[in-house]
Amino acid sequence: MSLWRMIGRAVLLRCPACGGGPVFLRWFRMAPSCPSCGLHFSRGEPGYWLGAYFINLVAAETIFSLLLGGVLWWTWPDPPWGALVWELGIAMVLAPVAVYPFSHTLFLAFDLWFRPPDPEDYEAPHEPARAVRRRH
Repeated sequence: MSLWRMIGRAVLLRCPACGGGPVFLRWFRMAPSCPSCGLHFSRGEPGYWLGAYFINLVAAETIFSLLLGGVLWWTWPDPPWGALVWELGIAMVLAPVAVYPFSHTLFLAFDLWFRPPDPEDYEAPHEPARAVRRRH
């Protein structure tokens, strides 16, 4: 599968593997698996989502750099330093929140491209059955 196709699906917050969705139950809560193809999103490794957090951090820093550079270019030689500090501070708090779901689906797309899914990535999770009480 093409990396660009998976990235396109990820940007639309769909499953990078099949395009199904929705993959997010809420803005900060990703479904455990794809509702269409059944792919498990965490892929069974401890610390799996550290890559998504890295993408989120890089995106927030890129947004900060672009905003700072744009404002300086637009207002030079008299940039509004006081307003710039407050506005960029607010942007740095909001940017990671706004980018959060996209960072997860983009990381999943890159991971699927480098490590194509195995059949066990689609298996249903095995949960222990509840103990059944018998009445005597």
